[in-house]
Amino acid sequence: MENSLYNFYCSTTYSDQSTMAPPPPSKSVFEKKEENLSKVLRAKVASHPLFPHLLHAYIDCHKVGAPQNVANLLEEIKGENTGVCQISESEGFLDADPELDDFMGTFCDLLLKYKSDLSRPFDEATMFLSHMETQLHSICNLASTNNEVTGSSEKDLISKEEKEAIECKKINEVQELKDNLLGRYSGYITNLKHEFSRKKKKEKLPKEAKQILLAWWNIHFKWPYPTDADKVALAEWTGLDQKQVNNWFINQRKRHWKPTEEMQAAILDGLYGPLIN
Repeated sequence: MENSLYNFYCSTTYSDQSTMAPPPPSKSVFEKKEENLSKVLRAKVASHPLFPHLLHAYIDCHKVGAPQNVANLLEEIKGENTGVCQISESEGFLDADPELDDFMGTFCDLLLKYKSDLSRPFDEATMFLSHMETQLHSICNLASTNNEVTGSSEKDLISKEEKEAIECKKINEVQELKDNLLGRYSGYITNLKHEFSRKKKKEKLPKEAKQILLAWWNIHFKWPYPTDADKVALAEWTGLDQKQVNNWFINQRKRHWKPTEEMQAAILDGLYGPLIN
C-alpha cells in the first residue's frame, strides 16, 4: 500500500522536477537515487499525522461490497494498524512539508468521497432487497391465512345444511312466541297505546307560549273570544298551531271565566231579540 501511495505522490509532486533534471549519467546511479528518494518519501508519508486517516479511509474503501469474511479480515488489519497510526499521529506534526500536507489532506478527502460513492448503490440495493423480503413475507403470511380460511370454509360447507335447519327452527320458535304473546297481551297493549296517546295530548304548552296567551287573555278578559285573525297571529307568536290555540282558550274559559249577567242578557238579546218591548 505504501508503494502505491508513494508512486501516486511521486507522479504528482516530482513530475516537473524529473523533466527538468538532466539525464542520469548511468542507470544504476539513477536507480540508487530513486531508491533513496523512495525511502525518504515513504518515511515522510508514514510519519505524517494524516497517515492514520488515510490508511483507515483506504481500508474502508476496500470493505465496501466485500464478502463478510474479507470485510472481517480488513477490519482486523485496520485494528492491527491502529497502534502504529496513533504513534505516527503523536510523533508527526503539520506544516513541516506544506506540499505533503496538501497531498495527504486531498487524498483523504478523495478516498472518503470515493467510499461514499461506492456505498450508495450498495445501500440502495440493500434497501430494495429488504423491501422485497418484507413483501415476500407478507405474501407468504397471506397465503397461509388463505389456506386456513379455505380449510375452515370447507368445514362450514359440510355443516351448512345443518346450520340452515337450526336457523329456520329458531325463526319458527321466535314467530310462535310472538304470536302467543300477542294473543295473550294484545288487549293490554291496546290500552297502553291509548294511555300514551292521552298523556301525549295532555302535554303542557311551552312556558313562553303560555305567557303570550295569558297576556292576550288578560287584555281581553271581558270577552276572551279571539277571532280567526287573532288565532292566526297568536299561532305565529307562540309557535303553536291554531287548534292548540283554540283548545287552550276553550279550556281557559271553562276554568277561569264566567260571563256577567249583563253579558248573558246581551247574548240572549242577540240570539232571541229583546224580551221586553
